[in-house]
Amino acid sequence: MSASQMEQRFGAALRLLSEAIGAHAFPGCAFGVAAAGRIVLQGALGRFAYDDAAPLVEPGTVFDIASVTKVAATTAAAMLLFERGRLDLDMPVGDLLAGFVVGRPAGSPARRVRIRHLLAHNSGLPGYVELFRTAKTPRALLRACLELPLETEPGERAEYSDPGFILLGKALEVAIGEPLHLFAHREIFRPLGLHATQFCPPPDMRPAIPPTEEDAGFRHRRIQGEVQDENASVLGGAAGHAGLFSNVPDLLRFAQEILSGWRNEDRPGGGAALFSRATIATFAERQQPAGSSRALGWDTPSENSSSGNYFSRNSIGHLGYSGCSLWIDLDAAIAVALLTNRTWPDRSEHSSRLIRQVRPAFHNAVREALA
Repeated sequence: MSASQMEQRFGAALRLLSEAIGAHAFPGCAFGVAAAGRIVLQGALGRFAYDDAAPLVEPGTVFDIASVTKVAATTAAAMLLFERGRLDLDMPVGDLLAGFVVGRPAGSPARRVRIRHLLAHNSGLPGYVELFRTAKTPRALLRACLELPLETEPGERAEYSDPGFILLGKALEVAIGEPLHLFAHREIFRPLGLHATQFCPPPDMRPAIPPTEEDAGFRHRRIQGEVQDENASVLGGAAGHAGLFSNVPDLLRFAQEILSGWRNEDRPGGGAALFSRATIATFAERQQPAGSSRALGWDTPSENSSSGNYFSRNSIGHLGYSGCSLWIDLDAAIAVALLTNRTWPDRSEHSSRLIRQVRPAFHNAVREALA
């Protein structure tokens, strides 16, 4: 699609993003839309930073996608293992991570936590803990995570939990017998041709990645091309909850793989899809408690959802703290990726408030353009 055609069809969405940059919601963004098996929009606006000399964001610019890691790497790995009959969703977490139950009382709720509870964010683990404040090595941070007290019985409360996905990533590593990032690269990213998607980008690649923060409180340097999340940083940059870097073309390709499996079609370019419709349906189903929007790994649209007003109930997606998002409407065969570095330079509440407004408005504008 030419620039003029893109402007004509998606003008409202593009203006919204331009206005967001002007309001300092984020310095720059890349975005893309897939519909009916084709890329119908792909572009970029703004710069790496609020500086006229900063590099321009391009459609293929790689970003720190933060918690989108949870679906593009960790949940995708769980789906693939489930597809291959190598993952029992009802396996006790303690069977894979003995340190999660050793030393706890016989009646501890930790002994009743299953893999599906970690995926559904209803394990009873807390939402976020600054483990990095006291745990300075990967081993120490994992130990601190394993020993966290549960706040509720498993299944009673939906509480979006980074510690839960840190443990999920480690549990999957035990199940597969190798680091999660190696498995994901070999079994998911490489087969799908996701050439820009990786953990721990090499130093020579970092200048081509938008910075996420001037970190004055922990690492005391500019964070650019290395994971922003502090717990993931202590874990070596590759973790179940954060650490993945990717770009819009790769995320749309990943989304199209999900849509191909849902429609029981071969992937674009040939070959069976990695995930069957049955596996996707299992992971897209909302979990306990009633009223939670959380599926297995994925989120689903809810009231005031970041997906806006038009994504069907049968949609899955996820957000990232850095200002990234991916939403996939299984019914409409539409996927939308939006990547930003809205945390630059200081994680301000201003940018946090604006990104919560921009996301649903952008998705609404895109869906109205496709109607």
